[in-house]
Amino acid sequence: MNDQELVICTADEARERAGVAGEAPLLAQRLRDRGAMAVCIVGAREGFDWIATPQACGWLAGPAQSAGAFAAAMRQALAQGFVTADAAIVAKMPAPFVLPAFSWGESLPHSPSAGGSGSRHARPLNLYAIVDSAARLRQVLAAGVRTVQLRIKKPASPDAAWHAMLRTEIGQAVADSAGAGAELFVNDHWQLAQELGAPGVHLGQEDLLALGDPGRARLLASGMALGVSSHSLWELARARTLSPRYIACGPVWPTVTKDMPWLPQGMDNLAWWCRAAQAPVTAIGGILEPRQVQEVARTGTDGVCIVRGLGEDPRATVPAFEAALQAGRQQAAFDPPQWPHPTLPRP
Repeated sequence: MNDQELVICTADEARERAGVAGEAPLLAQRLRDRGAMAVCIVGAREGFDWIATPQACGWLAGPAQSAGAFAAAMRQALAQGFVTADAAIVAKMPAPFVLPAFSWGESLPHSPSAGGSGSRHARPLNLYAIVDSAARLRQVLAAGVRTVQLRIKKPASPDAAWHAMLRTEIGQAVADSAGAGAELFVNDHWQLAQELGAPGVHLGQEDLLALGDPGRARLLASGMALGVSSHSLWELARARTLSPRYIACGPVWPTVTKDMPWLPQGMDNLAWWCRAAQAPVTAIGGILEPRQVQEVARTGTDGVCIVRGLGEDPRATVPAFEAALQAGRQQAAFDPPQWPHPTLPRP
């Protein structure tokens, strides 16, 4: 990326280049309209930089840096293969595993509470089954799984019958999970989940962004435990500001469950996530066999998500997964590298 595509400057320099007065988000947009691919306005507010990249825009909190020091650190991260948003996160990190807070929009980010909301929960998430129906959920509960997610995706044109089905499925999942003493997360449909008494919800980052600041505030005020997906450093830095019950790290291995652009995290990035997240971490993506569960358990992950690996009869597969989880936790811990590897290919 050349100097014209990447602009790193102070707020005064941004105003001069843009030819207008205004706050950092407006200045960055003007510069991008003029051809800059990414803009980093260093020290735009006291203690905060504003970044606008093809992947994400927002406020970065952290130790004060000169524009020159930030530029040098960011270019070094770009040379290592990170995309611009992740390179900005790396440039703002004062030390390995010390992530800056990154905002979801133009409101300043909150620093995550120590340990996240997951610190209020005594139990680890352990084996975490993701299912697509209440009937399937009953199967995994009968097999002894005590962390479950009901994931029913919304069709392109949902009709009244689909909405009625969704309500019935969530209501049944809430009742069955409560009866088994299991922790339930409903994927996506958080308002209906709240109405029906679900204790937790899992949302992807695009869904959380779409809520806007008011919607995210309502979600957090609901009191439901929140699980958040993450695939990159900027998503991890952003997820932490919500103090979630857990942050999912994926895909650990390649997966066919979803079509996604992300490179596999591997054990190195998963262990890095567990060290840096300040919240419980769950591993997800391509985990099909007990040997994989045993391997990821060594990274310090709080939960291990299983989807297709549960097979037709979870009662036959779950015991081996549970044994592998415990065996992995008893082995020597996987030592994370100081820095993670990039998870999104550079264009």
